Amino acid sequence: MREHKKGLALWLAVVLALLSGAVLAGSPGRTETVKEAMRDAVLHDVNRIGLLGMKEVNPGLISAFAVTLLLLVAAACIRVFLIPRFRYVPGRFQMLLEEAVGLFSGMARGSSPHRWGFLGAYIFAAGAYIFVGTLFELLGLQAVTVHGHPITLPAPLSDVNAAIAMGTFSYLVILSGGVAVNGIRGVGKTLKEFSLPISMSFRLFGALLSGLLVTELVYYYVNLSFVLPVVVGVLFTLLHALIQTYVLTMLTALYYGEVSEPPAQKEKRPA
Repeated sequence: MREHKKGLALWLAVVLALLSGAVLAGSPGRTETVKEAMRDAVLHDVNRIGLLGMKEVNPGLISAFAVTLLLLVAAACIRVFLIPRFRYVPGRFQMLLEEAVGLFSGMARGSSPHRWGFLGAYIFAAGAYIFVGTLFELLGLQAVTVHGHPITLPAPLSDVNAAIAMGTFSYLVILSGGVAVNGIRGVGKTLKEFSLPISMSFRLFGALLSGLLVTELVYYYVNLSFVLPVVVGVLFTLLHALIQTYVLTMLTALYYGEVSEPPAQKEKRPA
């Protein structure tokens, strides 16, 4: 018991020493104001990265390429090396993977019992991309801008272009379900929800951007740059990853099931 108390007291002393040093040190000076940092986090018009020396692009595009490559490599390794070794009595990783697949398959089957195979595959892929892409910023990978300044790669979906692309693609998947089952009638049922891609895109973008801005604000001031950013960054990132993955996949499944529902057949009365 005494050893635990001594360890706790030591950690508290270290934390207090770091906080005291931060307050006494003050800010060492910044190359940009907090207003410029927040503006660039939204518009990405200053800290741009060269893409193979051909074009200046947003850091979010580099993050999107990295997350896509990571997911493709992980999927290939799981399919080649792990799935053939799965057993009737599952291990930890097999159980985790089966639970994730079962979660999205159940969501798809419950929303669209008539046509759920492709829907389950899509919302699983979209959910994996949103979740991994949101957690990607926790890695703190660095890149160099065209002006020679280091920058931390953000989450791909914190860029409005990526959020709009995700929302629009999900809307096209919903439209494909309506067309496959109901033909032209399915197109009409889907087009009734004309604001759906906008709401899905900006809900995703706004949620992830709010976490990014709060984290940027905390990291900007040196007086808050010890201990607190770890708590704020991890909590905001995990919260947004879970919530946005669930919200977008659930909305896609619900609307897909609505537009892909076959028309009710009228019962023939006996002559």
